[in-house]
Amino acid sequence: MTDGNTRPLATLAATLLCGAILATGSAQAGDRVPSQKVELDVETVADGLENPWSVEVLPDGAYIVSERPGRMRIVRDGKISEPLQGLPDLFVGGQGGLLDIALAPDFDTSRHLFFTASVKGKGGQGTALFQAALDQDEEGLSSVKQIFAMNRFTGTTQHFGSRIAIAKDGSLFFGIGDRGEMDRAQDVKDHAGSILHVNADGTPADGNVLARQGALPEIWSIGHRNPQGITIDPADGTLYTVEHGARGGDEINAPKAGENYGWPVISYGKHYTGAEIGVGQAADGYQQPVYYWDPSIAPGAIDVYRGAMFPEWDGSFLVAALKYQLLARMERDDSGAVISEERLLGSDYGRIRDVKVAPDGSVLLLTDEEDGALLRITRAPSS
Repeated sequence: MTDGNTRPLATLAATLLCGAILATGSAQAGDRVPSQKVELDVETVADGLENPWSVEVLPDGAYIVSERPGRMRIVRDGKISEPLQGLPDLFVGGQGGLLDIALAPDFDTSRHLFFTASVKGKGGQGTALFQAALDQDEEGLSSVKQIFAMNRFTGTTQHFGSRIAIAKDGSLFFGIGDRGEMDRAQDVKDHAGSILHVNADGTPADGNVLARQGALPEIWSIGHRNPQGITIDPADGTLYTVEHGARGGDEINAPKAGENYGWPVISYGKHYTGAEIGVGQAADGYQQPVYYWDPSIAPGAIDVYRGAMFPEWDGSFLVAALKYQLLARMERDDSGAVISEERLLGSDYGRIRDVKVAPDGSVLLLTDEEDGALLRITRAPSS
């Protein structure tokens, strides 16, 4: 998207933010929540989760949830299981710990899943990708195997990424942040600040064209600050990410193979000191975001709504926001461009870490709190 098209959307976001700041309240689970097109019901499926990070829906309708301090649990009929056994040793500290979960396409028969986490290694800690199988008794994981780890570990404790999106061919896309060392995002010999693309066994997937230019063979695209959200639109297969900016400059991108998304050469944000970042907001050879926020909303996850429950939302981006504790819904036109932003929940439920469209079309959210919750948004009967 060009600078001229992006700026009005950022202005809209700032205007809506004023409303979001004023929209604090004491909404409780089971609330009826208004929105522009439909009334919503918000229920608490389960609470008492410690900093939950990711949720997936199991075939029987139960949920599997990760907690960043290093636990994975099953939620069924509102009850939270004991932590699953079999997780590897993780690094838990700062923004690190147990991160995303993604079910393999053949989970029904294989019981396979993937997860990302921060782990210790030479030089400090870094992001790794694991494959495992959920035991039939749902008490533990088996056949746990680390299939990928970033190539350079450091002592920093931030910007690990890292969510997973699985393509139709079974290959995996996932992001790793710049690890708080921003220049690493422009180094094609460093996994930090990149979107990675690997096969289900962790080997480099086809289509990573930067490898022809001497890049590490797993790298799909570079120039990302801290991509904590990633999804594939099931309607057309387009890959989207959402990533944290610095002081402003949070972005939605549609990463293409071999492209450079600018960080820290270009950005719509500023350093926390107020200093300018790089050369400005645009430069030759660097891709523009699909959408950006200034001020920042601190996005934690993204999904594209394709479901039967809310046909009014078809094709909308849904973005979980931590800073202003809201769910942002971005409506798009037929070309895929964002034409409006609606901010939902207005600080009533806490920091929202994950958003996931469930198979029945409801929307699942996780609140990133010490006493976090799994929430479910459904269509109000009167709508």
